Amino acid sequence: MTLESRLDAWSRGWRGPLLAALIALVAGLPGVFAVPPLDRDESRFAQATAQMLETGDYVSINYQDQPRAKKPVGIHWLQAAVVSTVSDVADRDIWPYRIPSLLGAMLAAAACAWGAAALFGPRVGLLAGGMMGASFLLSTEAFIAKTDAVLAGTTTLALAALARIYLAGRDGGAPATWRTKLLFWLGVAVAALVKGPIGPLVAVLTILALWAWDRRIGWVKSLGWSWGPLLVLAIVGPWAWAITVASDGAFWGAAIGGDLTPKLAGGHERHGGVFGYHLLLAPMLTFPSSLLIPAGLVLAWKNRAEAGVRFAVCWLVPTWLMFELLPTKLVHYTLPAHGALFWLMAASLREPLGRISRIVGVILLAFASLVFAAISIAALAQYGDGADVIWATISAGLFIITAIVGGVLIFRKAAGTALVVAGAVGVLAHAVFFGQLAPRLEPLWLSERVSLALVSSNLAPREGVVPGPVEIAGYAEPSLVFALGTKTGLGGPAEAVTAIAEGRPAVVEAREAAAFLTAMKAAGLTPRPVKTVKGIDYSNGDDMALTLYRGEPQRPVQPAPLVVAPAPETE
Repeated sequence: MTLESRLDAWSRGWRGPLLAALIALVAGLPGVFAVPPLDRDESRFAQATAQMLETGDYVSINYQDQPRAKKPVGIHWLQAAVVSTVSDVADRDIWPYRIPSLLGAMLAAAACAWGAAALFGPRVGLLAGGMMGASFLLSTEAFIAKTDAVLAGTTTLALAALARIYLAGRDGGAPATWRTKLLFWLGVAVAALVKGPIGPLVAVLTILALWAWDRRIGWVKSLGWSWGPLLVLAIVGPWAWAITVASDGAFWGAAIGGDLTPKLAGGHERHGGVFGYHLLLAPMLTFPSSLLIPAGLVLAWKNRAEAGVRFAVCWLVPTWLMFELLPTKLVHYTLPAHGALFWLMAASLREPLGRISRIVGVILLAFASLVFAAISIAALAQYGDGADVIWATISAGLFIITAIVGGVLIFRKAAGTALVVAGAVGVLAHAVFFGQLAPRLEPLWLSERVSLALVSSNLAPREGVVPGPVEIAGYAEPSLVFALGTKTGLGGPAEAVTAIAEGRPAVVEAREAAAFLTAMKAAGLTPRPVKTVKGIDYSNGDDMALTLYRGEPQRPVQPAPLVVAPAPETE
């Protein structure tokens, strides 16, 4: 049986979306359990969810004692549901908080396959969904406990449903079913509850682009306007009202004025970039399918009159341009548009690829492979040791093999085989990098090592050996707060001295050591260092040395001597 016939058999009906979801599961799963909690966004999201579970307040979003008015509540509800089902908030394991992201990536791959199948046929649908599920960006976001993989899943679902509705309205055939319309509105609603306006905005931009191109918009009337917006309001509205009341409107002021507006005005939090930033990164982020980017772009131009191609272009181009024009740039921003790009890339395989498309595609794949191989070696040189050489070598080797296999096969005019084989090797390379190499680079995982050092030194309040909370001076990364608990102190040397006097452990960074020791002497306390953990704070690039100190021994209170009154004398 040829590869084409196998793909035809695997892609029929529900098999295509299911297989695409399984590819996303395999690609994302290693990092879910292997990679320690990441700074800073992931640990902030996880900590805010943990506080919801601890307090029972599922409306307000807080990080320690500070309101966190950046994103809506959707991702926290999903995380809380998983943690309360399969784990316990007191365990402080990160993997349950990542399960919604993994499911979001699986949904994105399945929805990508489902939408492409309607526009281009089941085989193209399976290839598109599989490429998206295996892509470096989505499979990385799949193990990070924040909003982006879930946003990709819900937005891709909404746009896949919209594509089916558009196709039915354009061709004048049977109208789209109510289930398809329901999936569109559910995708829009959950995307809004997870990350605000991004998901709905992608849908609106796509509709406006189609209107401008087709010069007709009658098909939009069949979206289900009589009930769809009410469904969105029913999903989003209750929490929006509750947080407005709970914060007296302050949440929206902070979310819009403190988070959204700065991103529109400039490179917020130093995350800027030139126009073309996302285009330059596309070969790495779509890896290992990068070799089909040129063919997909050629198809977009040559077959622009085709309904499926037109829809994909109207989804991809306005959304991509929006993020290129946005002053603030992060690598994952274009993820809600990747489904359209994979549609075009997969559809290009319906015909033999042109020579120039093959050459440029191999160059892009080789470029991405060499970048990832270089990162593997550089990470070893900077943060690894002799025991990590084997995994760095395997990781770099697999990235390079991906380019070699893909290049050889595509030049033998076996583009479909090249995609499948390069995809399998690329997923394995991703799994080795994040499942084996990255967790072994100990200097990067400072918070986890401090947490383990506290446990091994009998200084972890969670173990019930010493009073808590731990006080930290000079290091305030959210991953350590998540590991040690909500009440972890993040004061300065004076607060660390107070903790020592109260019998609580303290962790002091080297830059704060002199002030800490001076304050200890002034308080008449003797420092009792246990061990020092050295590493790097990769959020800012600073080398760190964190010393653990025991608290002052708490002397038991001596009971007052028992005075027995003499018995009255009797005569």
